[in-house]
Amino acid sequence: MKINPAVAMALSALSAGLLISCVKPADENKAPDSEGQEVTQDSAATPSVDDKNNRTERIAAVDISAETEKTYLTHVADDLVIPAYADAARQSELLHELAQKHCQSDAVSGDELQALRDQWLVLAQAWARAEMINFGPATASMSNLYINYYPDERGLVHSGVADLIATNPKLTAEQLADESAIVQGVPGLEEALYANNSLDAGQCAYVISASDALSTRLQNIEKDWQKNATTLLAIDKTADSDQGLNQWFNSLLSLVETMKSNAIDQSLGLTGKAKGHVPAATAGQSRAIINAKLATLNEALTDPVLTAILGSNNENNVADTLSTALADATTLLAQMPEDIATADKATQQELYDHLTSITRIIKRQLIPTLGIRVGFNSTDGD
Repeated sequence: MKINPAVAMALSALSAGLLISCVKPADENKAPDSEGQEVTQDSAATPSVDDKNNRTERIAAVDISAETEKTYLTHVADDLVIPAYADAARQSELLHELAQKHCQSDAVSGDELQALRDQWLVLAQAWARAEMINFGPATASMSNLYINYYPDERGLVHSGVADLIATNPKLTAEQLADESAIVQGVPGLEEALYANNSLDAGQCAYVISASDALSTRLQNIEKDWQKNATTLLAIDKTADSDQGLNQWFNSLLSLVETMKSNAIDQSLGLTGKAKGHVPAATAGQSRAIINAKLATLNEALTDPVLTAILGSNNENNVADTLSTALADATTLLAQMPEDIATADKATQQELYDHLTSITRIIKRQLIPTLGIRVGFNSTDGD
């Protein structure tokens, strides 16, 4: 099922609802004052109680030296970004090795199929954590869509993978690389592994090839970051601008907003007509994917290096506020079923509200405290 690349990209961009982050030029990166920013960012006429609690009249930005900023961004690259891609690549490689091992027989089922599914879930969670990095080589070439074609609002993955396997039951990783984003990556593997009670030879060939192609794609992204982290995070420009800080924290904000919009609101139909589906819907593992995203947000936003920077202002409690909000959301999520689509609407709404609180804290407290700006993206609006 080979699709014209231009058409495939158009379909990918349309279905995925690409985020477009417009970070200010280097010489405009410093935020003027938080009151002016709040007028721009917040349009609710009657704030809720939580809204009022998350507001402050004026945020005093911490004084971050160029050297401190450089040290922090280097830490982000070495200890958060590169390891996230390395883990995702490794989990895909492990799935590939497991598929090669179990696909020696004519059909794979029972414990062997379950082992493949379990490793797929580890891989899916690893990529969910890597999605905090919404800039750089993964997004510049739209590789992120080939890794995770989501949200698939028209159900293209289901039919696309089945058609591809039927058309080419001896598919190789090299052949798959030329196919559309619709039939590749984490969702394609999910479809092959969970939509069937057993895997035949064609389905096995797909899983082997898809996991191999995915490993290669992820390894290339990891290598790009290892080679170009200084440029990608503007680590060498901290004396002149806050470009790196802007990219990083707006990327984390984007992760929350995209999760809130695509994985919760739209898929569950909380504020409008339902469209698309929750993450890992075929596997029934949406809770695990969302939990992985919350865990990586917690790691990044309560990171000791960041906390030390924020703590340089003795009156600043944004780190504690963020930690509490993330813990509250994580606790609620742990009480929900593995497939959050089966939870009652009140609990789904509560999770949505928790994510809204987190976005507000990032926008109204964390980002102003760091003296940077909230960028624009298509899911903005808390």
